[in-house]
Amino acid sequence: MTVALAVIAKAPQPGRVKTRLCPPCTPLQAAALARAALADTLAAVRATPAPRRVLVLDGVWAAGGLEVVAQRGDGLAERLASAFADLGEPAFLVGMDTPQLTPALLSAGQAAVAAGRAALGPAVDGGYWGIGLPAPDPRAFAGVPMSTGATGAAQHAALERLGLDVAALPALRDVDTIADARAVAAGAPGTRFAARLAALDLREAA
Repeated sequence: MTVALAVIAKAPQPGRVKTRLCPPCTPLQAAALARAALADTLAAVRATPAPRRVLVLDGVWAAGGLEVVAQRGDGLAERLASAFADLGEPAFLVGMDTPQLTPALLSAGQAAVAAGRAALGPAVDGGYWGIGLPAPDPRAFAGVPMSTGATGAAQHAALERLGLDVAALPALRDVDTIADARAVAAGAPGTRFAARLAALDLREAA
C-alpha cells in the first residue's frame, strides 16, 4: 500500500492565522511566523518519500511543486473529512502548526497507514498534529470536537469505533501562543520558524 502525504493549511495572511500570538505579535508578525511554519512543514513533506504530496489549502499560496486541493466544509472536522475524501486513497495528513516536524515522523505515520492501521500524532495541548487513514471515511470525524483539550482523545476513540488499530506517534507541541512559539523554536533551532522568531523584536514581550 502506498500512502500519500498531505498538509492542511490556511494561507498565511495577516489577521487570518496565528491570532493567538497577538499580542505580543502584530498580525503581520504572526502571519510571518505562520508562513515560516508552513514552509518548514512543506520542506519536511518534500524530503519524505511519497507517491503523492498534497497541500489542502484555504486561500492562495505558492505550494512549490505540491498538488493543491481546496478545502471544503464549514468546520475543521468537515474539512478534514473532505480532505481525505478528495485525496481518495490511503493518506497521512498533518497541520501547519508544528514546524519541528521531520521526515522520520512523517514516515512513521505513513508506515502505520501502509500496514492498514490508523495513525494519530497527539499534541501536548490535547489536540493532534497528524492523522492517517487507510481509506477515506467521514465517520472518522463525525462528532469529534475540534480545538479543545479533549480533541485527541475523542479522535482516538472515533477511530477505534471504526474498528481501526490506532498507532500513536510521538507527541509534539504545536504553536498557538507565544510561549509555544518560543518552546518550539528552542527545540528546533535550525528551522525557518526559529530564525523568523529570533528576527522579531519580541524580547520584552510577555
